[in-house]
Amino acid sequence: MKLTALYDAHLNLNAKVVPFAGYQMPITYTKITDEYNAVRNNCGIFDVSHMGQIRITGDDCINFLQYITVNDVNKIKNYEAQYSAICNLDAGIIDDLIIFKFSNSDCIIIVNASNTDNILAWINQHKKSFNININFMNESHSLIALQGPKSREILNKICSDNIDLSFYNFMETNLLSDPVILTRTGYTGELGFEISAPHDIIQKLWDYFINNGASPAGLAVRDVLRMEMKYCLYGNDISTATNPLEAGLSWIVNFDKGNFLGRDNLLKSKNNDYQRRLIGFEMTEKAIPRKGYSVYIDNNNMQHMKVGEVTSGTHSPSLSKGIGLAYIDCPYHKIGSLIYIEIRGKFLGAKIVKTPFIQNTSLHK
Repeated sequence: MKLTALYDAHLNLNAKVVPFAGYQMPITYTKITDEYNAVRNNCGIFDVSHMGQIRITGDDCINFLQYITVNDVNKIKNYEAQYSAICNLDAGIIDDLIIFKFSNSDCIIIVNASNTDNILAWINQHKKSFNININFMNESHSLIALQGPKSREILNKICSDNIDLSFYNFMETNLLSDPVILTRTGYTGELGFEISAPHDIIQKLWDYFINNGASPAGLAVRDVLRMEMKYCLYGNDISTATNPLEAGLSWIVNFDKGNFLGRDNLLKSKNNDYQRRLIGFEMTEKAIPRKGYSVYIDNNNMQHMKVGEVTSGTHSPSLSKGIGLAYIDCPYHKIGSLIYIEIRGKFLGAKIVKTPFIQNTSLHK
C-alpha cells in the first residue's frame, strides 16, 4: 500500500486509517458529525494526495485533450478549470476529471485515485499521433483540500496575493512564501480550495492549517458531503458500465466540438433516448439506503416491480434523513415519484427529489 506524504501527520492526529485505492488513507479523525459540521460551518482540511495529478504539455496539448475528453476544452481560458470525463469507445466512463488550463500547451488533469493507472495507460495508448509530454506529478507533489465558509479567510492570512478566485478558476501564488497552485475547486459543495505543491511544502501547510482553524476531515465525511450535492463517485454512480448522458452529465458532453473518443456511441445513446437515469431520492421512512439495494414501484396490481438499483446512500446530517442516488428505468425517474427501497426484506418508502439535496451552501460566496 502507498503512503501519502502526510501519513505520519494523520497518525499523529489519531486518524483511523484504512486501505483506499491503493493508499493508506484517513477515514475519520474524531466523529463524522464533528468533521461534517467543521466543513459546513467553518473549515475542514482533507488529504487528497491519492488523486492522480497528470501534467500534459506540448504543442498538441489542447488537441489531445479535445480528443480524449467529452467536454470542449476550447471553451475555457488560461487559468480556468473544466469538469469533464474520459469515455471508452463504447461511451462507458473510464473516469471523470478536472482539467486545469495554464495555456494551450500546458494543462494538468486531476483524476480519481482508483483510475490513475488506467488513465495513464489510456493516454499512452492514444497519444502517438500527438506532440505531447506526460508528467506524473504524484511522485513530487501532494494535494490538499481546504473546504468550508472560512477557507478563504484562513488562506488570505498567508497568501502573497489577495484571493478573489471565481469558482473553477485557479492561480499560481505563494502560501507562507512557498510557491503553490491554488484552485477554487472541491468535492463538498462549500467554498473551498485545493492546493498542489511539492511534498515538503504541503507538509508545512498542513501543519499550519491544523494549528490555525482548520479541522482534519477524512474519507467518510467526504462521502456524506459529496452525496448531499449529488456529486458522482466513480465506482458507485459512474463507471465503464454507465455513460455521461444517463448519469445526468449531458451538460459536460459537447457533440459540436468535432470527433472525440466515444462520440459515436454517445450519439446513439442520445438518439435512442437512453433507458435509465441517475436520480436522487430521500427516504420517507426511517432508514439508510446503501449501494446495491433494489428500487421498486407499485404497479396497478399493488405488486412491487423492480425499476432500479441504489448506487450510493447515506444519512444526511442537514436533512436528518436517509438520502441516496440510484439508476431508475425510464419513465419511472420523474421528480416527485414515490419509490420503495428494499432493505433487509422490507419495502421502505422514498421519494425522487430535485438535487442537490441541500441548498444555500457557501459554494459560490
